Amino acid sequence: MAASMEAQTSSIPSPPPSSDHSSLFVSRGSTGLKLWKVGEKDPLRIISSDGNIRSIAWSPNGEKLAYSSREGSVVCDMPGGSVLHTLEYPATNIAFSPLGTFLLLWEPYAVARGETGKPNLHVWSMRDKEIIIEYYQKRLDNWLIQWSKDESVCARNVTNEVHFFEGCPGKSPGHRLVIDQLSSFSLSPSLPLHVSVHVKGSKGAPSVVRIYKYPVFTGSGSVIANKSFYKADTVQMKWDHEGKGVLVLTTTDVDKSGESYYGEQHLYYLTVKGDGSMVPLDKKGPVYSVEWSPTATEFCVIYGFMPSKAALFNSKCDLIFDFGITHRNTALYNKYGSLIFLAGFGNLRGNMEFWNNEKRTLIGKGQASDSTQCEWSHDGVHILTATTAPRLRVGNGFKVWKYNGDLIFEIGTKDREELWECSWLPANELIPPVIKEPSAAASKQLIDKPVAAYVPPSLRGKQPSRPVKKDIISEDTTKAEPLSKSAAKNKKKREAQKHKKDDKTTEQLEAIATASYITGRSQESSSTLNDNEKRIKALRKKLRQIDLLKEQVKEGKTLEANQLEKLKTESSIIEEIKELELK
Repeated sequence: MAASMEAQTSSIPSPPPSSDHSSLFVSRGSTGLKLWKVGEKDPLRIISSDGNIRSIAWSPNGEKLAYSSREGSVVCDMPGGSVLHTLEYPATNIAFSPLGTFLLLWEPYAVARGETGKPNLHVWSMRDKEIIIEYYQKRLDNWLIQWSKDESVCARNVTNEVHFFEGCPGKSPGHRLVIDQLSSFSLSPSLPLHVSVHVKGSKGAPSVVRIYKYPVFTGSGSVIANKSFYKADTVQMKWDHEGKGVLVLTTTDVDKSGESYYGEQHLYYLTVKGDGSMVPLDKKGPVYSVEWSPTATEFCVIYGFMPSKAALFNSKCDLIFDFGITHRNTALYNKYGSLIFLAGFGNLRGNMEFWNNEKRTLIGKGQASDSTQCEWSHDGVHILTATTAPRLRVGNGFKVWKYNGDLIFEIGTKDREELWECSWLPANELIPPVIKEPSAAASKQLIDKPVAAYVPPSLRGKQPSRPVKKDIISEDTTKAEPLSKSAAKNKKKREAQKHKKDDKTTEQLEAIATASYITGRSQESSSTLNDNEKRIKALRKKLRQIDLLKEQVKEGKTLEANQLEKLKTESSIIEEIKELELK
């Protein structure tokens, strides 16, 4: 395998030497792995022509690129592209440790009939050039081993436990954090090391997020922060760059209030000093994006039914800047925290905004329709957007934009060619960019102009046949005498009732429009079904699946063990449906 990979790369000349790699990026797709340079219409190098590459990962300094396929995994030198190591371990997910000392390779856990399972998480030492440890890690959501920045401590999630190792991963952990119903954990990025854990609620007990200081996990005073949530089926935890606090985004699968049919979300903030508070979000609806500044203790949140609201908060959860309301669902800081990128992708139009974070001014706009991926370059002035499969299988390609909104580079794929991923080559420490403010004329162009009324092509440039009403309110009305106190009070009540009704209708329509982005497909409102009806609907779906399995048995197909177990549940499912229908 190594020989074949070397043959693929050695036949192509290396790119010209360059000390600045900030303009280089790779694309992964159905035609292989390619290295590009902004401004060049053809790739600098075809790193691999294998059209089945599943995943890629950069070393922190950008000097090595690892990629995996069905045949195995490869580590190559960058930007040259020469093969350094070939590993006979196929993987769907790969990642480097923070200093690039270790390479993690994970593949889905599978057991063949009549055989015992094998470890599916492998840790490769870049120094020793061998696998140093292997683990069983069945769940995809917690496969990644987490490290401290200096790699002095690493930790992995085991059932109801977190195992901590000094230095490299091993068989016997140096410390254990044992908690029933432990779901996930997150290490702080800076020393002293702290760990936040999510404990899932059960039997009426609430879910809990706790913060511990490593390695004190037992005894009084070991929990330095604690927050419980009754509305938290899933939790995301994001530390700030200094490791002083963590944002906790809680999500419920079902909103029992009936206002939303795709769940309910809340945002909280916990500190290592033991303080905790809810982030005050003044617009109802989902939270689309939460991002910490890489250089300051502030964070950006996009939230609320469409059109959504974007705002900046400080570490005290005080609102410090409001970006206004429009159709957005993506927020990204550049590497230096000097620019904020706000956009509306997915089912939205792809409108983009570039903000100077120091002066809080809008300095650029653009539109990248049908984009499914975006990423800041490491020079902090360019951003890459891409239309990728499988979200969209037509019109794949990538674009590079400057922070003023100018499109400077664009490449589209050929017919039937799919693009799956694009990623910038990490660059060494660069000088923070100097952000230039737009001129006065350019600033005026950034202001949204009111949309004029539609005029059919046949009537454009002609005088209307009848006068157009410019305003519903006539001049006589504006000059009318003031109303009496009782009349004004009654008028105010009528207007309040009307606004209340309109607001409710608007929120319902916004919820329906927003759901297509959150779920990717239209769903039936949960408010129209009670709990029994939902359960019956789910059980009938299982019966349909069992009927399909019976047809496969009649056709002579051999079923898996889990499919055979499903067939045995048919009678119990029918009985449960009958009981529910009687209620």
